[in-house]
Amino acid sequence: MSSRIVDTSTVGVSPASTGIVVLDGCGIGVSDVVCLADGAARPVPGTEAMKRVEESWDAARQIAATGRVYGRSTGVGANRNEDVPTEAAAGHGLRLLRSHAGAIGAELPARQVRAMLAVRANQLLAGGAGLRPTVVTALCEALENGAYPVVNEFGSVGTGDIAALAQVGLALAGEHPWRRAETSGGLGTGASDGLGVAVSGGLRAGASGGLGAGASGGPGATVSGGLGAGASDGLGSETSGGLGATVSGGLGAEASGRRYAGGGRALRRGAAAREIGAPEPQPLDNNDALALISSNALTLGQSALALHELRGLIGATQVVAALSLLAVDGSHEAYAAPVHTARPHRGSAEVARIMRELIGAAERPTPPLGRIQDPYGFRCLPQIHGPAHDAADALEAVLVVEINAAAENPLISPEDLAAYHHGGFYQAQLALALDHFRLAITQVARLSTSRLSTLNEPAYTRLRPFLADHEPASSGVMILEYAAGAALGDLRAFSAPASLGHAVLSRGVEEQASFASLAARQTLRACDAYRLVVGCELVAAVRALRQRDLRPDPELPVGRALELAESVLDPEPADRPLTDDVTAAAALLDRFTEIWRGSES
Repeated sequence: MSSRIVDTSTVGVSPASTGIVVLDGCGIGVSDVVCLADGAARPVPGTEAMKRVEESWDAARQIAATGRVYGRSTGVGANRNEDVPTEAAAGHGLRLLRSHAGAIGAELPARQVRAMLAVRANQLLAGGAGLRPTVVTALCEALENGAYPVVNEFGSVGTGDIAALAQVGLALAGEHPWRRAETSGGLGTGASDGLGVAVSGGLRAGASGGLGAGASGGPGATVSGGLGAGASDGLGSETSGGLGATVSGGLGAEASGRRYAGGGRALRRGAAAREIGAPEPQPLDNNDALALISSNALTLGQSALALHELRGLIGATQVVAALSLLAVDGSHEAYAAPVHTARPHRGSAEVARIMRELIGAAERPTPPLGRIQDPYGFRCLPQIHGPAHDAADALEAVLVVEINAAAENPLISPEDLAAYHHGGFYQAQLALALDHFRLAITQVARLSTSRLSTLNEPAYTRLRPFLADHEPASSGVMILEYAAGAALGDLRAFSAPASLGHAVLSRGVEEQASFASLAARQTLRACDAYRLVVGCELVAAVRALRQRDLRPDPELPVGRALELAESVLDPEPADRPLTDDVTAAAALLDRFTEIWRGSES
């Protein structure tokens, strides 16, 4: 947990919170964003940072009143040369938000939206946006109370999450619905935070199903408990109705089912909004709208969540690999200190050191009595896991810069009372770092399938093929190779470089796109597939160790891991469906992450 989180033993916070994250616009990290997204901490704006916001707000209004400033006194995109008349300036901001709040696709889970709110609040505190300070406090209030705006999945090509943030802006102005993130088990619990997936205990699951979930209806369905219905605290709803339903209030519907057209019939009725913890409506104008939406906060929030989960899973995979190593009487030589001193890549050397800690190996282990060297799944583990950790570090370095950046266009500079027009919103670094990271984790998952194949070989385990029982022609865990291969196929697809994408938009004025937004979504989607691949290996490794009756020292990390796995996984060796075994093993990986982190330190 980041040093920006402080203890709250003497501070009054909500029961779900365990700390405070001080948002200062310069020093929060990935773990802070995750804590805020999960409701594990409450945000508090830093005093000096709020002063920067106020100075920037004052400067922005002075600059816009005396000169041409993009998005404030002009249109945006290809309309950048079209001036906004002074008499129309007050309404320009709301028109801009309404026109840009056109994100499409599934509603995003609360956890992802909350991560976006946390990132945007902190970026605004860097002091370059020039919008009213109450927006920052409103975002923090929403995070603390568990309220989050409805945000749809698609609308960004990596040059700013303008559609998603325009939806946030309209919600802040009182013209777009809010939800409340209240689930048993806390925010964001579940195997992972996949996009558009309703998971048990997760944020998108409801009593009768989430959006697009089976019999309980997708968009337009007249069901009870769909997103936007009364059961999930959608605003403007009463008892039933899915997205846009023509009953008593789906998303964007009034009592008669008509779509909201703007003006005085705001969706968010004051009393209902306050009941779910939404902040008071903000009087957003031409000095606020572009300043709010000129950011990649959603992409950054999603990237932070994906990095946090996958970094932990890479570590958990090493613990699983240690169990597999024991099951095949693997050599310790591949992790010997002299090997990695001679080829000093930092990530590989650290992986080798942790493996020695996990299995209790010496820095200079003795050669094995049996086979000379192991298959690549064991022998090359440091050389494949190491680059994945290096890629995670590189991605985190990019995220820390961006989460604390004043990257708004134009950048308001109170020091010289200037508005600088620029391209700092372009996310080339992030897109490339995300692409690199996904390619690296795919290598790690592929190595897991290699070890799974080795565990099925009697030459390595001295057991029956596929770890089968004594019955003739039993298949044992044969199917796990197929299942893991299928999940790995999805992972490979998600690893296609998003940065190869291209788009020419807004009448050719914006003729390049980073597609960092796609890279972030693909990285989030990779989490589930990755878990399942490694879950298959864990089931096979534990079965092999049980059949060989091998018990490592319980004081060793790998010994604790085996005890934990045996307490969860079914010991029955007879042929039977292994779906539940893999599901349980995949869920267990978070506990293995804790074991790995103990060895990491």
